[in-house]
Formats: sequence, C-alpha cells, structure tokens
Amino acid sequence: MMALRGKTRAAMRCFFLTQQQLRLPLPLTPSSVADISSISAPSSRRFFSFTCSSLFRHSPLFASSEQAFSSPISFPELPSSPPSIRSFAARGLHTMPNSDSVTYLTQREAAEVDEILMGPLGFSVDQLMELAGLSVATAIAEVYKPSEYNRVLAICGPGNNGGDGLVAARHLFHFGYKPFICYPKRTPKPLYSGLVTQLESLSVPFLSVEDLPADLSKEFDIVVDAMFGFSFHGTPRPPFDHLIQKLVDLDDPTGVRQRTPAVVSVDIPSGWHVEEGDVNGGGMKPDMLVSLTAPKLGAKNFSGAHHFLGGRFVPPAIVDKYKLHLPPYPGTSMCVRIGKPANIDISALRENYISPEFLEEQVAADPFVQFRRWFDEAVEAGLKEPNAMGLSTVGKDGKPSSRMVLLKGFDQDGFVWYTNYESQKAHQLSENPRASLLFYWDGLNRQVRVEGSVQKVSEEESEQYFHSRPRGSQIGAIVSKQSSVIPGRQVLYEEHKELQEKFSDGSVIPKPINWGGYRLRPELFEFWQGQQSRLHDRLQYTPEEVKGTRVWKIVRLAP
Repeated sequence: MMALRGKTRAAMRCFFLTQQQLRLPLPLTPSSVADISSISAPSSRRFFSFTCSSLFRHSPLFASSEQAFSSPISFPELPSSPPSIRSFAARGLHTMPNSDSVTYLTQREAAEVDEILMGPLGFSVDQLMELAGLSVATAIAEVYKPSEYNRVLAICGPGNNGGDGLVAARHLFHFGYKPFICYPKRTPKPLYSGLVTQLESLSVPFLSVEDLPADLSKEFDIVVDAMFGFSFHGTPRPPFDHLIQKLVDLDDPTGVRQRTPAVVSVDIPSGWHVEEGDVNGGGMKPDMLVSLTAPKLGAKNFSGAHHFLGGRFVPPAIVDKYKLHLPPYPGTSMCVRIGKPANIDISALRENYISPEFLEEQVAADPFVQFRRWFDEAVEAGLKEPNAMGLSTVGKDGKPSSRMVLLKGFDQDGFVWYTNYESQKAHQLSENPRASLLFYWDGLNRQVRVEGSVQKVSEEESEQYFHSRPRGSQIGAIVSKQSSVIPGRQVLYEEHKELQEKFSDGSVIPKPINWGGYRLRPELFEFWQGQQSRLHDRLQYTPEEVKGTRVWKIVRLAP
C-alpha cells in the first residue's frame, strides 16, 4: 500500500493544516480536487515540511515504521506528468493489449498519490488497507483455487504491506482457504492489533519464524509475501532477510521438486528496488504480483505468470493529474490482470473438483424436477446467466454446429428459446429437427445435457414473449438478419436508430414474421457433478414404458 498511509494520523493532520493554510474549500468540490497541484505551492510546502517534520520526530508511532526518518520531511511540488506517461494516456483507456501500455509509477509519484488519497480525497488508512487486502485475496482466488491450493502462509512485515497481508488472509479464510500467519514484528497500533484479533477469532494459526519448516514447499501451497512495500529501501534486517531468502530458495528452475508453493507478492516483491526491480538478479521470483493503485517501475522486471492490478479506489482527479493509463476493472471485480498469462502449459490446466456426492437415492425420480432443483440452486448461487445453454444442431450435410443461447422457459413439455427462423440453426433444425442442450454451472461444478426433438412454439406464444422484451431488444430483432453477411456495425446502428425514431411514440412494435421460439422435448437427460480425481458423478435419465405408464429410468455412467 501507499507510504503515507501507514506513517501516522499526524501526517493527515499536517496535510489538512496545509489545506486550510491554502484556503481550499471544505468540503472539497470537483474544481478544488482538480486543482490539487496547488497544495504543493512553495509557500505551503515550507509550512508543511516544518509542521510534519516536527510531528514525525516527536511521534512514538514511527518506531516500527518501514522507513526511519532522520531528517525533516519535505513534499515537493507534484510534477506534471512525464512524457512517457503522457504517451501512455494518449493511447486511450479502451484497450489493454499488454503490460507495456500501463502507467508505471516512480517511488516519488506513488508517495504523492498516497498524500492526495489520504488528504483532500478523504481516505483513511484502514479503508485503503481493507480494499488492498481484498484485492490481493480476489487475485489469488482468480488463479489458485482452494481445492488445489488450500494452505496459505502470509508473511507480514511491520508496515502497511504487512497490514494488507493480514487483511488478505482474513478474506482468504472466508473464501475457503486455510491461512497461516507469520508476523514476527507486530505493529503496536490499534489498526494492526484489531486485524490480529480478527484473525485469532477465526482460529487462524500464528507461526513464529522458528516454527516455520525448513522447506516451505512441504507445508504450504501458497506463500504471500507481504513484508515490505514500495516505501522500503535499504537492506532488509533480521528476521526478514532470512524470510526473503526462504522465498528465494523456493525458485526451482530445474524442476527437481514435484511442486513448489506459488509465491504471491503484494505491490512489490520484498527485497526488490522499487524502481529498478531485482537489481542483482538474486532476489525472489514470485509467481504472482498484485500491484496496488498502479504498478511501480520495478514491476516492469516481473516475469512471473500472473500480474494483477488491485486497489479499485483511484478517483478521476488522480487519474487526470498523473495521466494514468490503467486497465478497466471487469464487472464488480476488485482486481484486473495486466498483460497475458506467461508460459501457461495448457495440458497442465485442470480442476480437482470438490463437491457433495450425487447419489441415486438422493435424486428426484422426474428429471424435470431434478433440473428445476439444480437450476434454482444455480440462481441462488448468483451465477452469471444460469439460463445460458449450448445448443448443438446438425443439418442434412451431417456437419454439427454449436452456439450459446438463453433458455426462456421450461416445463414438462420441454425447453424453450427464441431466435430468427432464417438463422443457421433454424435452417439446420428444418432439415433435422433434433438438438442437444448443455447447461454448465461452473460455480457448482455441474452440467446438464438434454437431448430431444425440436419444434416451433405457437405463434401466439412467440408473440406474447416478443412483446415482453425491452423495446430496444424488439427493435434489435427486426434489425438483425441473423447469420447474413453485413458490411459493418454502422449498418446495424443506423437501422436501429431509424426504428427507434419510428416507434418513439410508444406504438406497438410488430414481431417479425421470421422470428419466434423453439421447444425441445427431452428424450434424454444427463446430470453431471464434478468430483475429485476425475471420479465424477453421471446420472442419466431415459424414458421407458412400465405397465403402460411412461417412467424415467435412471442409470449411472462411468466418468
């Protein structure tokens, strides 16, 4: 995390005094935030330097800080963005092709950003630490699933970086991991003591340096390096020099070890120079780096497989001030990947599923009931588009094709979706009215396969559904001549705009004649539940006649 955040609340008071000295409006308005550079005007800088240096020298809270201050602190004027950063910004924020197009901060710039966050922008230490730790935990969960990488050792230093590690460990516990903490130089401040109490209340073990095994690879699946952040400089002192060496020793370029723990560094690998990286080449080689706020210059030397950006709290005022070019965060995620994964062995990508057993005596006799049960659980789990399904069709030429569509209804009569009757799938269904559906619910380790015959739903049913859709979607169905070749997107935009204007009076939008629904009547269901070591559960339902009554026969298939 950022430097000033962990120094003391006194620094915050200094900053606010400077703000008042400059007569900046409170509360801050967008215009005053945009003029943030005025805070470092020469006259105010002298006032700020004197007040802060006096408070820092007399504050006992700095005893365990990452950096000792032996001279008065002076915060220079915020510089205008250097040409390299301006060139990054000129490319725009719409694409993130690789890590070279991201803005990297110097140590000085990173400290200045923290001053602004902690000063006029009103962030507190614990707020930033909580967001940073959550970012680290979500980045870890993005790559290392708890079913494979369950035991996590967080090695935490005495400053902000260590606090980020403590917060990350708490979140990882709630994500299903089993964290352990090595926190040899505890910071005697309420914020840090509270984090320790929170972890102890979860029965998370705290290990001394002496308690750690000689070979970390035998006891842990992930090691989180949260010892030193970007504000640290100099040579690490005991016991951190020893701990850093243990992480260096985990590097196994020869592949002698069967498996080594994944090393995850927070913001900057401990022992690296914040701007020059691993200067001597003998430092740790983390598998993942989670940069916070914006990556530091030293991160350019990171060569591991996974580089993430976390700390989703950078406001526009700072983005504009420093012309930051950062990748957009997807959805509600607290982390975003920088660049592409390096040197991934596709053949080694696998998931060792951990799921409840799916047994014959537990399932519903009716597959429609069983499907409803699983579908409802997918909805309750908050999975994205649980009604998304793969639809596979085959024409008279025998060539199969598949695509994702959305389920729009199901009951004992079958599964319904809607489309253009002149699309490729519609042509194939007219030639061969049979299809297969596949539902995949990743978060539950489940999939359902359904096969059967297909027929169009009634015109009345199609009409009713069409007019239940948003008006924009109704117009889109008219505009799109599905599967036909078009010269470009602009054609779609222009026609869509014309129709929006045409029906802007709220009049009824007519359903296209060539648009409607299909219904697949199931003749086979297969329910799949992922299990460990590929010993998956597969239960298949097929209909049969028993004493003149149609029933469903359930059999187990080998995985």
